[in-house]
Amino acid sequence: MKYLKSYDEKCIGCNTCVTACAMLFFKEDKPEKSCIELISLGDDNFKLSVCNQCGECIEACPAEAISMNKQGVVMISKKSCSGCMVCVDACPTGNMGVFDEALTPFKCTACGACAKECPADALEVVIEK
Repeated sequence: MKYLKSYDEKCIGCNTCVTACAMLFFKEDKPEKSCIELISLGDDNFKLSVCNQCGECIEACPAEAISMNKQGVVMISKKSCSGCMVCVDACPTGNMGVFDEALTPFKCTACGACAKECPADALEVVIEK
């Protein structure tokens, strides 16, 4: 299984990961277009919220547009997606992204772009066998 692991205790709240993700996939520095959510807990404490590749969205999708690849990463087929957003409601971590102009939801694919950019090493792509 391949997933993005966060180390909240290392996070400095700089939003570099959020920007890296949004820029890679949508070419815009907008937090709502990132697969990572940075949550401030106050007192310089932060939580990084990202898809854990649990697959609950796969079961929920009536269009069967969501599947798990060989690496264990949950992927959405934009071609097959009907845009019903049932997967967004089914996501237990709240990490199935959607914004007003989007016809389909989006989520983390554990690409690692955010981890490469993080100055605090608060993110890591993990591959378990």
